[in-house]
Amino acid sequence: MTESISQRELRNDNGRIMRALDEGRSFVISRNGQPIGELRPLRRDRLVDAGLVTAVFERAPRLDAGRLREDVDAFLDQGHEPRA
Repeated sequence: MTESISQRELRNDNGRIMRALDEGRSFVISRNGQPIGELRPLRRDRLVDAGLVTAVFERAPRLDAGRLREDVDAFLDQGHEPRA
């Protein structure tokens, strides 16, 4: 949700606004009642909790490494000969 704030609010209440940006909120800045700009948080890379990833993969089927290797060898040319 985007909150509208005045230039004066931006100046006087910048601590609250910075905390709100950290929480993901956006603002439209106005001067003399006219919108003049947008202030929004930067998109950040978010890491996924390791416990969540582990839980997801616990239900995944087991990988047969030998069969995977056979499938890859059948599909890809992995010879030692240099290519021309």
